[in-house]
Amino acid sequence: MKVILLQNVKALGVKGDIVNVSDGYANNFLLKNKLAVVASNANLNINAQEKANEARRIKEETEAAKEVAKKLESITVSLSVQIGENGKAFGSVGQKEIAEELANLGFDIDRKKIALQNPIKAVGTYSVPIKLYKGVDGKVKVIVSKK
Repeated sequence: MKVILLQNVKALGVKGDIVNVSDGYANNFLLKNKLAVVASNANLNINAQEKANEARRIKEETEAAKEVAKKLESITVSLSVQIGENGKAFGSVGQKEIAEELANLGFDIDRKKIALQNPIKAVGTYSVPIKLYKGVDGKVKVIVSKK
């Protein structure tokens, strides 16, 4: 029996897949637990429309992320930290501080998307990568100066 999966099923497939399973497995488990529907012509058309909508949504989100990445390339984030007599910083600049400064500049970027390996603990200019979407990364220039 051919069925269309409504959810991911371990060792069988992911949501939207059309799989061929035994009648007993389909009737007693997949259909009963609403994990799948029978692959009728109407359900196949609905599945095709859902896949097309999902592909269009992903394309739109990717394009929007690319636009944001272009805008981020021209942005410079300036932060200042207090520096001691020996040249070491008191504290550091991390993802939170960069995200707050980007928010002040009009960018709504979650701090978890900022791919800063280690906090910045010295004065200088840094290029910080930001993961905007699957396969779309941006970079922002961060200038850390003495307070």
